[in-house]
Amino acid sequence: MAKQLGRSVTAATALGAPVFAQPAPSPDPTNFTVTHPSDGPAYAEIDKLNREHKLFPMPFPAPRGLPEPQLTLAQVLDRPNADAPITAAGQIVFHAVGDTGNTKGPASQSLVADKLISDFHESDAAQIPLFCLHLGDVIYSFGEAQYYYDQFYEPYREYPAPILALAGNHDGMVAPGSGAKTLDAFLNNFCQQNFVVTPEAGGLSRTAQIQPGVFFTLEAPFVRILALYSNTLEDPGVIANDQIGNSQLDYLRAALNRVKTEKYQGALILAHHHPSYTAGSVHGWSVDLTAQIDQICTETGIWPHAVLSGHAHNYQRFTRAQGAAQIPYLIAGDGGHGLARLGTRGGQPLRVPTVIQAGGAKTDQVTLESYDDQDYGYLRVIASATQLRIEYHPATDGAAAKTPDDAVTVDLATRRLTT
Repeated sequence: MAKQLGRSVTAATALGAPVFAQPAPSPDPTNFTVTHPSDGPAYAEIDKLNREHKLFPMPFPAPRGLPEPQLTLAQVLDRPNADAPITAAGQIVFHAVGDTGNTKGPASQSLVADKLISDFHESDAAQIPLFCLHLGDVIYSFGEAQYYYDQFYEPYREYPAPILALAGNHDGMVAPGSGAKTLDAFLNNFCQQNFVVTPEAGGLSRTAQIQPGVFFTLEAPFVRILALYSNTLEDPGVIANDQIGNSQLDYLRAALNRVKTEKYQGALILAHHHPSYTAGSVHGWSVDLTAQIDQICTETGIWPHAVLSGHAHNYQRFTRAQGAAQIPYLIAGDGGHGLARLGTRGGQPLRVPTVIQAGGAKTDQVTLESYDDQDYGYLRVIASATQLRIEYHPATDGAAAKTPDDAVTVDLATRRLTT
């Protein structure tokens, strides 16, 4: 494992406070400022290495604050009293979206971003989102710094809240022969120690994030999010093995033990880019990743109320029957990169609900409850003292529509789905 993460702010402008949206709105861009050439030759080399079993997960810098790196929403907002109005309102609202970067142009990203921004126009302040959790693959295809302006800063120039992020496989991938360092641009734009504007922002005002590293706990009123890094392979996701060590397993154990020690009563969300389950799209299950998480959940006696992922370029929602509990597993990978259709059965679209893993002596039953492989979209998450509600909103509904196409609600005390 590399040395403790501690990045300089060389070539970045230090500010005394965070900045999010631009002060004045501007039209959506019609073209990228930096032309993205074809990555075909690079992928041909990657496919060759994959066939020869020469691709492995890549080590990454250790986060600050081990064994459980922690970040609070108050720190992100730079407002020590930020929790008070959220607690008084009785709930917190935030967005989650994945796989947003696009190599061909800004149209699909702008479609989602405009819909996200429409959620900030509310008569009830308690309904306004306070941050966005990006579920990975911010930049395609290899996390290059030169594409951060077109694929991240410009699309969200009017998003008036913090954007935190998981690192996806494309954020950590390195093009063969490029000499780039894995995660270098991601760390520079999401894991700074202070509020700075990086050169990648291209003159826009959004400050880089101050996450302690590629895995961390985010604390906010009513919700605690445990973010993991599932590394650089297309499939499967990997959080621990001989190449990268067990630091994330140690982190997860420490985080769940703290939940138990503190008798934490809020919503507990686990997030990692590669999904545990998918229903027939290009990407497959991350079986070992899920088994490692399950082992620590079993050991500590603490399970999440919901699990969020991206990677598969569509929306999917599963229910896992874990003992008496029901845990929603959601994929929100239709944030703007491109859509992947789900597989069909006998030439027909999948009908839901459908069991994709039968429950048995050694397995939990997993049911596909809903999906959307036709639209770009995102999640709107609402947590209160008693419930966790996760809504799916397709971007094609437009700013005038506030009705989700799918939603699931978990009762925090019983860990059962409710209405």
